[in-house]
Amino acid sequence: MSFAVFWTNTAQNDLACIMEYIYRDSPQNARNILKSIKEQAQNLDTFPERGRVVPELSDVGVLLYRELIIERWRLIYRIDGMKVFVMTLIDARQNAEDILFRRLIGR
Repeated sequence: MSFAVFWTNTAQNDLACIMEYIYRDSPQNARNILKSIKEQAQNLDTFPERGRVVPELSDVGVLLYRELIIERWRLIYRIDGMKVFVMTLIDARQNAEDILFRRLIGR
């Protein structure tokens, strides 16, 4: 059984901004990180449940979203049938709660 993995516009923009920032200091590092993030996201096609439920959202009863920790980034996604939607990619050092509530549940 294989799931289709899709990136939302928000997630694509997050990834592009991260890569632009890293690229300024180290083009090679940016390429390596991009490869790692893309590979791990694509690997959600075989076992998307492996990511944990996002703790900040779980605390308020929102269990739709899961995350993978990739180096210092949190790749947040949701599973819908046989599809996986990458919703956002944020730096784990940021205040994730505010970002998640604003982007994912509109608060």
